[in-house]
Amino acid sequence: MTRRIYLAGHRGLVGSALRRAVLRHGDDTVQGSERVDYRDRARTFAALAAAKPDVVVLAAGRVGGLGANLARPVEFLDENLLIQSNVLAASLAAGVRRLLFIGSANAYPADAPQPITEASLGTAALDEGTRSYGLAKLVGTTLCDAYHAEYGVTYHSVMPCNLYGPGDRFDLETAHVVAATLRRFGDAVTTGADEVVVWGSGNQRRQLLLADDLAEACLVLLGLERPPSVVNVGPRGDTSIRELAELAASVVGFRGAIAFDATKPEGVLRRELDTSRMHDLGWQPRHSLEDGMRSTWRWYVEQQRQAPVTETSA
Repeated sequence: MTRRIYLAGHRGLVGSALRRAVLRHGDDTVQGSERVDYRDRARTFAALAAAKPDVVVLAAGRVGGLGANLARPVEFLDENLLIQSNVLAASLAAGVRRLLFIGSANAYPADAPQPITEASLGTAALDEGTRSYGLAKLVGTTLCDAYHAEYGVTYHSVMPCNLYGPGDRFDLETAHVVAATLRRFGDAVTTGADEVVVWGSGNQRRQLLLADDLAEACLVLLGLERPPSVVNVGPRGDTSIRELAELAASVVGFRGAIAFDATKPEGVLRRELDTSRMHDLGWQPRHSLEDGMRSTWRWYVEQQRQAPVTETSA
C-alpha cells in the first residue's frame, strides 16, 4: 500500500535525499511546493492538517558547522526547539501515528565511551562547541519517546553521524565538514593557491555518511512495525580529518600543500557511533567515502558553484 509521507525540511540535505529515496520506493511525498516556516506554530498546524499524511519525517532544522554553532548558540537551540515542538504537536493533531525524527550524533555526551551506543544518550555533558544544537536534538528524541508513552503513537528517532551529499551547504560559514573541506580545496584550485589551511591538528576523527545512504536507512526503519525508539546510523569505522583533507584534494584536483592550524577549534577528537543495531537490520551504506565525495563535488560544480568567497565574506 502506498503511503503518504510528509517530509518536513524537504529542500535540505537530508530532506532532498529522502525525497529521492521515497520516490524510488514507490511511496508519495505530500509536502507542498511552498516553503513552510516550522518555527510558526499556526502555519505548521495548517500545513500538516492540509497534507493529511500517513507518515511524517522531521528533517527540518537550523544546521551548520562548528564555526556557526560557536557564533550563534541561541539560534541553534531556540529555533530547533520551536521546529521540533511544533511539528510533533501538529502531527498528532493531524492524526499522524508514525513519525521519524532525524536526530544527530551531537546529542551524545562528549566523553561517551567509543563507539557510542544508543544507551549513552543523556548520561553526561555534551560537547561545548555544539552544545546548543546537540541539546535541541536530545530534546527531540525525548519528545518522541514522550509522545509514544502518552499517546501510543510510533514516534521514533534516528541518530546519524556526520552527513554530506548533494544539496549540502557549501558556504564556509555554515558548511559541515565534508562540504567545507571540498569548498576550501576547490577554491584553492580556482584561485591558484599553493596551500590550504585546515582547522585543527588533522588527528580528529569523524564518521561520515552520504545523505542518500541515510535516506535508505530511514525507509528500512519506517518499514518496521515496531522500530527501536532510537537507532544510530553510519558506516563502520571513521576517518581522520587529515585523511579527509587528502581525499578532498584528490577529488578536486588540488596539488599544493596541506597545512593544519592546531590553534583553531576542532571539536571533539573523536565521535564514532556504534551502528551495529542498524546493520543488524540488514542495512549498510552503498557508497564509499570517495564515491560519495566525488558525486557531492560534481553536484556542487554543476548546480551551486559561485565565485570563491572567504570565510568572513560568505
